[in-house]
Amino acid sequence: MKSHSISTHRFAKPLQGAAIRSGFTLVELLVVIAIIGTLVGLLLPAVQAAREAARRSSCQNNLRQLGLAIHAFENANSYFPPSSWAVSTSSDPWSGQARILPYIEGDSLFKRIDFNKPYSDPINKNLFPPNGVAALKVDVLLCASEVNSRARLDSLGVPSHFPTSYGLCTGIYKVYDPATKTDGGAAFAPFSKLCARAFTDGLSKTLALSEIKAFNPRSQEIAGLNDSLPASTAAAAALVTSGSFSANGGHTEWVCGRTLQTGFTTTFPPNSAVFYAHSDGVSYDVDICGSREGLSTSTATYAAVTSRSYHAGVVSSALMDGSVRTIANSIDGSLWKALSTRAGGETVTGDY
Repeated sequence: MKSHSISTHRFAKPLQGAAIRSGFTLVELLVVIAIIGTLVGLLLPAVQAAREAARRSSCQNNLRQLGLAIHAFENANSYFPPSSWAVSTSSDPWSGQARILPYIEGDSLFKRIDFNKPYSDPINKNLFPPNGVAALKVDVLLCASEVNSRARLDSLGVPSHFPTSYGLCTGIYKVYDPATKTDGGAAFAPFSKLCARAFTDGLSKTLALSEIKAFNPRSQEIAGLNDSLPASTAAAAALVTSGSFSANGGHTEWVCGRTLQTGFTTTFPPNSAVFYAHSDGVSYDVDICGSREGLSTSTATYAAVTSRSYHAGVVSSALMDGSVRTIANSIDGSLWKALSTRAGGETVTGDY
């Protein structure tokens, strides 16, 4: 009988010298890096767009809170807050933003302030030494996109003021005439207690607040301004003789009830550039103003203080009914002006 043997097969060893592949080649690695770079390039704009959308949403939420606060003030007092609240004609006037502190989670701060004295009075400065409430940051008054969310410093390098990103509408160009006690016809006026019945154009067709840029270059106390609006941004810039163009620009004092600090006018559409060529070789996008509110008992205040935003191509604005709109730079100038009057009788049509 034949015997059958079962042979055991073993795996053959690799041939001597055969290469074993264990990683990427240089070409493959470069291809992978190129793909990752392309994906990152595609992703970054989407991330930036999402961040900008979040910042714009936050900005609009701030405006909604401020709009609600204005109405809460009106409910409590039967009138809307004045844009300027002065103890006397020679004092630093309090802003409307300061007067609504109790309605924007600032009640404890509000109760400590002595509004019977200017914000620059030692009594108010000593609340929060050395420069008082003016140097405090109020979060709801600042847009998340504001690049200059920082204190303005005094001559010693100490914080003296904090800016705001939202201005009250104080007129088209005229703001206030102390001789006749007439204002610019807007939602907010200096030293005036406007009631809801004064808004015959309708609350939904009247601007309340709009975005402004902190530390914006300004020129003030320009003599000779009158009811004639500058025909163009170039004509407005030609009126500039001197001013503050860097460290102490406009919209740096949230407590101050002057249009250059806490207001805006509709002389020009949103984000209009008013370029003034300074002797230092720099062209500054300026705001201009004649005699500031509260500094004279006879000279009227005129101002071209433009609503500006870091949101590309638009500004966020609140209307007096509490609604918030995104308004494009391309809005018709006449429509923009019409939206700033409370009783102008204009027919407001068009997309805004």
